Amino acid sequence: MPVITNIEDLRKIYERRAPRMFYDYAESGSWTEQTFRENTSDFRHIRFRQRVAVDMDNRSTATKMIGEDVSMPVALAPVGLTGMQSADGEIKAARAAEKFGVPFTLSTMSICSIEDVAAHTTKPFWFQVYTLKDDDFMRRLFDRARDAGCSAIVVTVDLQVLGQRHKDIKNGMSAPPKLTVKSVANMMTKVQWGLGMLGTKRRFFGNIVGHAKGVSDPSSLSTWTAEAFDVSLDWDRIAQFKKWWGGKLIVKGIMDAEDARRAADIGADAIIVSNHGGRQLDGAVSSIRALPAIMDAVGDRIEVHFDSGIRSGQDVLKAVSLGAKGTYIGRAFTYGLGAMGEAGVTRALEVIHKELDVSMALCGETDIHNVGPHILHVPQGFGDPTVAL
Repeated sequence: MPVITNIEDLRKIYERRAPRMFYDYAESGSWTEQTFRENTSDFRHIRFRQRVAVDMDNRSTATKMIGEDVSMPVALAPVGLTGMQSADGEIKAARAAEKFGVPFTLSTMSICSIEDVAAHTTKPFWFQVYTLKDDDFMRRLFDRARDAGCSAIVVTVDLQVLGQRHKDIKNGMSAPPKLTVKSVANMMTKVQWGLGMLGTKRRFFGNIVGHAKGVSDPSSLSTWTAEAFDVSLDWDRIAQFKKWWGGKLIVKGIMDAEDARRAADIGADAIIVSNHGGRQLDGAVSSIRALPAIMDAVGDRIEVHFDSGIRSGQDVLKAVSLGAKGTYIGRAFTYGLGAMGEAGVTRALEVIHKELDVSMALCGETDIHNVGPHILHVPQGFGDPTVAL
């Protein structure tokens, strides 16, 4: 068993064990991947203010996200195709999150269905939905999430049209994977992954096939997805979703202060500052640089969460110190899942928690509720996208 001390260790194992098309699906952005890279690199411009001779006993990272107790301000982000990174991947990730005491968010484009995950967990999880044209299908998604005991809906608003991801196109990425000479040759070298996939029947989009009109098998899914997303989405539509759901609703994909205000106006319970991990609008500002202006605009009106670029507990601490009440990890847990299954997700959470806990202590704080900008050195103009770093 390799010694794993950071998220990068998990990524390296994941790269060896996952088929190329699924590794590239997770570890890539759109177009030139500038935003994908800067989501992570911009964290490095923020420095910590180190303190000494402070009582570091009785530390706590426990807090709440939308009123739910969490062991640290971290949730597992909705990641599509997770069940292709490791057989039954969504179930494995949900179990790890539940045991660790953090929220798990299931993607609409998951391999395991809402019902699959609910049958293998004991606590409520969150469910992410895209903005689709078909009202009947959307209502049924909400009903299914409600029946499964989901405690919140996460509405993704930054994917009305799909950003072009060159690697996915070149790899012919699909679920189940298309059997070409290139893909078969690569998958034959991933023995552990292949054995897992042979042992499960979950190999296509479990929330879509057999549920959406006209999609009875995987072969008809591509036609449906090309036509399903609602390009006419507006704030009235999002408000309508909130009424249909009737419970806690989080809006994911906010990168502008004015959009943050609109989300607060319609009564969202929280927003997630996120650029979809750099997978949509390449050339957009990184999420961490967008966070300060959004906090200034709505931080006193709505719970602000943060997503995109987190690879360590130090990144979590920086985002929380800038005002975020919670953060999301997508790639970080995917690395763990693809590397070691459920145990890998647990290890990713352990790594992030330890880094968060120790870094908080070395900044002179013992309670996550007490961290703030006072423990950071933030470059002048960091929140202004027109200022070069």
